Amino acid sequence: MGKTDELVGVVDGTATVATPTAPPARPSPVRLLLALTAGAAVGITVLLLARAGVLDRPAVQAWRTVCLAITVQALPFLILGTVLSGAINAFVPADLFTRVLPRRAALAVPVAGLAGAVLPGCECASVPVANSLIRRGVTPAAAFAFLLSAPAINPIVLTATAVAFPGNPAMVVARLVASLATAAVMGWLWLCLGKEKWLRPAVRHTGHQHGHSRWTEFRQGFQHDFLHAGGFLVLGAMAAATFNVAVPRSVLDTFSGSPWLSVLFLAGLAVLLAVCSEADAFVAASLTGFSPTARLAFMVVGPMVDLKLIALQAGTFGRAFAVRFSAATTVVAVAASALIGGALL
Repeated sequence: MGKTDELVGVVDGTATVATPTAPPARPSPVRLLLALTAGAAVGITVLLLARAGVLDRPAVQAWRTVCLAITVQALPFLILGTVLSGAINAFVPADLFTRVLPRRAALAVPVAGLAGAVLPGCECASVPVANSLIRRGVTPAAAFAFLLSAPAINPIVLTATAVAFPGNPAMVVARLVASLATAAVMGWLWLCLGKEKWLRPAVRHTGHQHGHSRWTEFRQGFQHDFLHAGGFLVLGAMAAATFNVAVPRSVLDTFSGSPWLSVLFLAGLAVLLAVCSEADAFVAASLTGFSPTARLAFMVVGPMVDLKLIALQAGTFGRAFAVRFSAATTVVAVAASALIGGALL
């Protein structure tokens, strides 16, 4: 961040501007030493494992492939999201969203949820965009409804669902309705039960400041958000790859026989696998041993709650928020999937 940046805190659902900043702080010698020590330890460990032949084992190769695939798959959408976040930050007038959305927060929630239908992007992209909306004065409840709906009901995802389930338009409709209902309910729940102290005060670039270059502010915002979210994306991908390799295939077959267990199991599987929302319909279509409602739960829960998304939310909004919000979203998404799937599928 440059010297002219300002700091904002998320207080009362609006962005409050603080005084101009001091020069950017440099990492302390202790932290720098710890980082170098940790990097050296990781490097030595990798070399030792390579010499012992551990890295050539099939399980390690599979873990490496899955981890890399998830990261590469999500990276373009993370870049898209952070570019969009930086553009909103630098080029969009500060009061645009507050003018477009209804003044009453309860009405702003469903409108923000519907807005997700016109903005292509996956869950990795939605987190920095939602954070940017909050910084620009949008009520957190509406921003969170957008965060949940954008990766679940955008045109690319619905088109992919139609392609993955040919001749079954009810699956597309069920995914749209269940996802939108979940986003709206979570926004309203935040209005009723959410507490501001769960949101970690964000320290971010504020966007355009009079007399400053918009392109410089765009670059600074993009750089900050991408580096901040990218690390958590890698951590989430590593966790998902570990699950993929560690759990045997026979465990998946055990749960497919029970209608209720299959719904819960595929919902949990969506959290752990962390498949991108643009691709999860094809994964769901391949799970032919499970019921249509269970596969719907996989597609509704996955774009809203998964390991890499939880990590991204924790890094952006704080761990207290991520834990509560992810748990509540999972419950609401499973309930919506069961109700909508039972009625339409």
